[in-house]
Amino acid sequence: MNTSACTALLKQEVKGLTSYLVSADYKNAQAAASRDTGWALPVTDSFQIQWYLNRSKRWLIYYLWTESAAKFQVEQIHLEHKFKHYGSVLEQMDQAFVDIQDARPDMFAGVDSFHLFGTKVDAGFSYGSLTGRDETYLEANKVDFGPNENT
Repeated sequence: MNTSACTALLKQEVKGLTSYLVSADYKNAQAAASRDTGWALPVTDSFQIQWYLNRSKRWLIYYLWTESAAKFQVEQIHLEHKFKHYGSVLEQMDQAFVDIQDARPDMFAGVDSFHLFGTKVDAGFSYGSLTGRDETYLEANKVDFGPNENT
């Protein structure tokens, strides 16, 4: 998905809200989504497309939310309801993003999953690979240190 395809999809997905948005809003939302996710367009992975669009929509709604903050209440017309509704949508979208980052850190870290959990340090015992004999107190004491991609 490239920038123009993303903009077209966003316009389709926000439906009637497009009348309140300008083309710069879509560019700014995509730039903010790139900062949030760490991904730049074009993206091809379906997971990345889904969350890139989700974060872009979040920023579009944020723009509408900040614009409606100046609305006021006139007699029985409650214009601040828009502001409250946009705010609750933003909270839900942000929580969903936090949840997916917790559930799938490998997709957002940009590294292999075995790099995410630090370094493994053995107890300090060393055994010969062929004989299985204890080599802990020999001069050539080799302790397995760090994650191993091959295991």
